[in-house]
Amino acid sequence: MAQGIAPATVAPGAGQDRRTVRVAIGALLLGMLIAALDQTIVSTALPTIVSDLGGMEHLSWVVTAYMLAATAATPLWGKLGDQYGRKKLFQGAIVIFLIGSALCGLAQNMGELIGFRALQGLGGGGLMVLSMAIVGDIVSPRERGKYQGLFGAVFGATSVLGPLLGGFFTEQLSWRWVFYINLPIGAIALLVIAAVLHIPARGTRHTIDYLGTFLIASVATCLVLVASLGGTTWAWGSAQIIGLAVLGVVLLAAFIAVERKAVEPVLPLKLFRIRTFTLVAVISFIVGFAMFGAMTYLPTFLQVVQGISPTMSGVHMLPMVLGMLLTSTASGQIVSRTGRWKVFPIAGTGVTTIGLLLLHRLTETSPTWEMSVYFFVFGAGLGLVMQVLVLVVQNAVDYADLGVATSGATFFRSIGASFGVAIFGTIFTNRLTGKLADALAGQQLPPGVGPGTIAADPRAIGQLPPTARQPVLHAYASSITDVFLYAAPVVLIAFVTAWFLKEDKLRGAVTAPDTSETLASNPVQRSSYDECARALSALGTREGRRKIYETITAKADLDLLPAASWLLLRIKKYGSADPGVLAERVTVPLHVITEAARQVEERGLARRDGMPLVLTDQGHEVALRLATAREESFAELLGDWWGPNRPRDLEKLVAELSSELSGSDGEQPTGPPAPRDHAA
Repeated sequence: MAQGIAPATVAPGAGQDRRTVRVAIGALLLGMLIAALDQTIVSTALPTIVSDLGGMEHLSWVVTAYMLAATAATPLWGKLGDQYGRKKLFQGAIVIFLIGSALCGLAQNMGELIGFRALQGLGGGGLMVLSMAIVGDIVSPRERGKYQGLFGAVFGATSVLGPLLGGFFTEQLSWRWVFYINLPIGAIALLVIAAVLHIPARGTRHTIDYLGTFLIASVATCLVLVASLGGTTWAWGSAQIIGLAVLGVVLLAAFIAVERKAVEPVLPLKLFRIRTFTLVAVISFIVGFAMFGAMTYLPTFLQVVQGISPTMSGVHMLPMVLGMLLTSTASGQIVSRTGRWKVFPIAGTGVTTIGLLLLHRLTETSPTWEMSVYFFVFGAGLGLVMQVLVLVVQNAVDYADLGVATSGATFFRSIGASFGVAIFGTIFTNRLTGKLADALAGQQLPPGVGPGTIAADPRAIGQLPPTARQPVLHAYASSITDVFLYAAPVVLIAFVTAWFLKEDKLRGAVTAPDTSETLASNPVQRSSYDECARALSALGTREGRRKIYETITAKADLDLLPAASWLLLRIKKYGSADPGVLAERVTVPLHVITEAARQVEERGLARRDGMPLVLTDQGHEVALRLATAREESFAELLGDWWGPNRPRDLEKLVAELSSELSGSDGEQPTGPPAPRDHAA
């Protein structure tokens, strides 16, 4: 990933009509919505898809194909967007995604569906990375935090809505509508983007690591193929499985050789010399493994074993999703306020292990309340650890490696997710085949119905006589819950690994977690500059709500009302300010503005030019001190990144953010005066 990317030649947000920007943001949100939704909406439709198309042993690949393709494509979309313009690339990503969605809906067998899901994933990866990057192109830093919060809300909403919508479409229309629903939404986004999106000129040159991207995607594919085909399609000792394993090792060696020489490596090997990055990569891999493995097979348990409808299976999944959202939000806020984080990966992996053991206890007769409690515990454990891991990695690296370290941590979670779904599927298929044979031994079965038929199409259970049905349901139940038992020791490895993390003090700039980095299954892709801009703009907006003007007044060693400091910075920024007009345009009460205006006039910091106030020479000096204090408050958030050898783009970023956020409408002065010994 390129570092030190220069800001756009035109400042973000400059010359953009606010209404047009909002419409464009809405279209970007639609693109993000369909890409994020396709990570979760398919899960509750999978049992019906398998029944319709056959091939229970290939169920995992419906999920894995999408995730692998999106993961492999993400770094390419990011850099190509930098180099050739994000608008055209985003439109291309929508078109690819929509073609993939339409073909998925038309698929006539599992092979076709898996192939079309991979095509859909290629487009989905572009939608995820480019939509958030475009926000940085068209929105000023002062507004960026607000809009990035909307994208985070989309991720949270799709986590809840995905399973529900998947079940609803499957039950009320057809599982094919899980894919068809993308077409009208995507078409609207495509038309709006074409009409209203205008991105400032930008042309950052990259040496794109095509070979490294291809090799790491190939290694991941070999890994997942061995996991999903070993012991099912081919025996573990077969020439095919051994050949795939050997090919994976050879490709890994080639990848390492290529990355050592790459100008902009997709995954810099030097990161693995940082102990924290290596440990977090292991934990991220395992968290992805557990999360997506469970989310893929729990709907099968609910629909096949418990006999719950597709829609209600989505409802039953909500405790897990809510547990994950609640604890991820709470842990992020606690870390932001205290700077303490090590307890969360330890507690999270520990609770996740307990959650898997509880899920193993489920049977075909488990009541709803019991399932809900177990689902919630499992989700809460995942949420505790997911939010923190990216912050830990960001804190452990130099500024130059911030972007690649962030994408690296999320990359391993994505690969873990693909691997987890494949492993869960292999264990489930192996256990089910043997248990169905035992359950049906000696039973009188209808013509054409046998263990193979029932394994391929769960609807065949309805054709069984009552005496055979219960043993078959138990075989399905225990085959799925055994998967959770086998996954528990793997998560326990993450629990042990978490104890070896060193709890260094967090830089202020990394305490603004981003939902897209912590809940999405595919990697994010931002430069160090863009990642830092995202965090600082979010923190700057947050500080504004926490009496920033009291803070910077004290830092500048001034005896002024916070509102007076705000007014001085606003006059400095815009040249003048009419208190009466200002009171109509902002939410600051008139009496607060009047008192601030009186103080700056009495101190000789501003004078009237008609009705508006303009700065005096002394006022210019004081406003400059306040602006410097604002810059220093940002610099403090950067910690040792703001060292003597700091890059110029970081200096420019801090200056731009300070100018944008100082005296802005978005930061309201509140609170009492900040008394100091020295008057202005």
